[in-house]
Amino acid sequence: MTHVCLIGFGRTGMEIARVILNQRDMKLVGAICSEFSGKAGKDIGEILGLPETGAKIYTSNQLSYIVEKLKPDVFVDFSNYKATMKHIKTISESGAGLVIGTTGFSNTDIMRMKVLAKKNNSGILYAPNITLGVNVMMLLSNIAARILSDYDFEISEAHHKHKKDSPSGTALKIADQIEEGLQSSGVEVNESIPIHAVRAGGIVGRHELLIAGENDKLEIVHESFSRKAFADGAIRGIRFIKGKKGFFEMQDVLNLEKVLASYFDKRKIAIMNSSS
Repeated sequence: MTHVCLIGFGRTGMEIARVILNQRDMKLVGAICSEFSGKAGKDIGEILGLPETGAKIYTSNQLSYIVEKLKPDVFVDFSNYKATMKHIKTISESGAGLVIGTTGFSNTDIMRMKVLAKKNNSGILYAPNITLGVNVMMLLSNIAARILSDYDFEISEAHHKHKKDSPSGTALKIADQIEEGLQSSGVEVNESIPIHAVRAGGIVGRHELLIAGENDKLEIVHESFSRKAFADGAIRGIRFIKGKKGFFEMQDVLNLEKVLASYFDKRKIAIMNSSS
């Protein structure tokens, strides 16, 4: 049984809580909200409109108590980057796994995550977008840039009006994947990949990559229909990071390297068989 504690209990955190409560191999032991939240001290079930769960909502200044008394195996953080960087040292030193699903981190922040994971021999899963489909989109973006290196690449992304970071961490990650693919093809990247960001209404999340050549174009689109998409990714992340040591990303969770190796191995076998 994996004991899980959530950090951040907004709309996404609540959706993840609902899904965790339905997992036979997980137990939700608590959630953490800000010190000024009216949810503090209440049972998680009360906030979700469910029967009492026995798991309470704590404030951020009670993290040490949670680590010592509740002993979570995994923390799942969907708060904000400032809160994450405030708590990450304590969580890493405790030996618990940490799934980071929020965005807005600097390169320095990400380097600190890697240092803490190595220093404390703990597991940290960093996923600027934890939805499963968008991570496949990132891989496809990298591959497309390697093959279509003379095409133009542009990213468009849309989220709800309350999302603070613009462009999103996911859009920036897609851009990084494109640049890596172009550089691997010998293209010198002198300008950033253009990103068009929209913040409006209640849009959960949409990312679109336009790849345009002189005579054709390719579009790769990912759209989350509900916050359950984040919850599905979080569940995969929890199962992956428990007991792991080191710094990981969603490509490790999805085992994308093995998937690609398997594809090309089968291609080689097919070619060998056809030529024999």
